[in-house]
Amino acid sequence: MTSTDNSTPDTDPGPVELHARNVAFDVEKAPLHWIPGHPYASNLITALNLILPEGERWFVQTYNEALPLVRDEALANTMRGFIGQEAMHAAAHDKVIWDYVEAHGIDPLPYHRQMEWVFRKLLAPKTDGTAEQQRKHLIERLWLIAAIEHYTAVLGDFALNSSWREAGGDPTITDLFMWHGAEEVEHRCVAHEVAVYFGDSYLRRARVMLLVMPSLLLIVFRGGRYISANDPAGSTSFLQRRREYRRGVRANVLPRISGVIRYSLTYFRPGFDPTEVGDTAQAVAYLASSPAARNAS
Repeated sequence: MTSTDNSTPDTDPGPVELHARNVAFDVEKAPLHWIPGHPYASNLITALNLILPEGERWFVQTYNEALPLVRDEALANTMRGFIGQEAMHAAAHDKVIWDYVEAHGIDPLPYHRQMEWVFRKLLAPKTDGTAEQQRKHLIERLWLIAAIEHYTAVLGDFALNSSWREAGGDPTITDLFMWHGAEEVEHRCVAHEVAVYFGDSYLRRARVMLLVMPSLLLIVFRGGRYISANDPAGSTSFLQRRREYRRGVRANVLPRISGVIRYSLTYFRPGFDPTEVGDTAQAVAYLASSPAARNAS
């Protein structure tokens, strides 16, 4: 799941100043199965992007809570750029994907309510206890964000190197997901740096990833099952979905689970560095060519 695009620049662009891109997407004419011939792959990737807005709003809320405690101005500026990008991701997906699945007869509300409970109740800031207990809870949430951002970087790298365009994917939906993936690669170091700044602990990092690894996979596949169950052409049985997933992997429109797990395991190495996943130059190059990002600039 590393960069394989021959058009990727050979020169590392160096430090990139993060900023939100005011993108807009018109998916009114996009089919539900936006990857032709791959209904389950289309539904699974759509489900992932339906999950994201609640998580991204939670990222923004947590970082706004942490920002006044940061004394490193360079890190604070990077956090502001990260906050801007995540807020734009949430806004874009919340409007576009919600309306998109509704237009195809699928009610996103029941699944959305589950995500609300996870991010607004289960992972809400701790308001009782001592100031020290509240700070420890904040640090736990920052490491949780770092672990999730490791996954989003892995998936962003896959998006940049997938065969969605070659498979005839709807241009607007493809650009939406590739723009998002490129920005995830672009800011992949931020969450790790913030968590280390607040509390550099290998045991905490490893413990949180042990929680995130199965939870995120479960949530994503649960979403894919939900959309498929409400899609007349969707794969309804577990065996059907499994076959369709393997077919999607062979076509390079879905990531190989073993590859996702392999990259997850690198997170447990003591010397782990987020730059081991993805290619900044490739991400920046896509953002320079993305129709939506170019229109925004």
